[in-house]
Amino acid sequence: MTPDQLFVRRYRDLAAYNAWANRRLYAAVGRLGDGQYRADRGAFFGSVHGTLNHLLVGDRLWMRRITGTGDEPARLDTILFRTLPELAEARTAEDARISAHMDGLDAAALAAELHYANVAGARFVQPLATVLDHFFNHQTHHRGQLHCLVSGFLGNEGAPSLDLIAFQRESGLARPG
Repeated sequence: MTPDQLFVRRYRDLAAYNAWANRRLYAAVGRLGDGQYRADRGAFFGSVHGTLNHLLVGDRLWMRRITGTGDEPARLDTILFRTLPELAEARTAEDARISAHMDGLDAAALAAELHYANVAGARFVQPLATVLDHFFNHQTHHRGQLHCLVSGFLGNEGAPSLDLIAFQRESGLARPG
């Protein structure tokens, strides 16, 4: 594989990892009672419900900035959906949208500058690849918070592994040598 092909594949693989981790996390969250799901546990966005909504808000904001299309929530703490089934359906659709967009990128697109404004209106310019590094890292950061919340309710055995290496082994990106 050429360096450009590896560069492009990185973001396709991260999109696939993102969808995989979200499916695993949502399956675990689905085992919570409604009180657990909505309990303010002191996380940055309060509850499992608030944090799942924030992840979707962040993804929609960034995808709007990157593609010029889609929803643009006004606040980072917006509650987009009131129920877990609605949120799960929207999450699956957004993950498919992310994957489809990553599939269409090439090395030139990844190196191109993205001009955008944050929610406060401050303007920035940076290469798309570095924006995508943040985009996927942000998801991992908040999924880690969610994993901790779910572990607190279901125990360690109830919280799925979300490690990138587990995805790589399961998906065939890594193999026994």
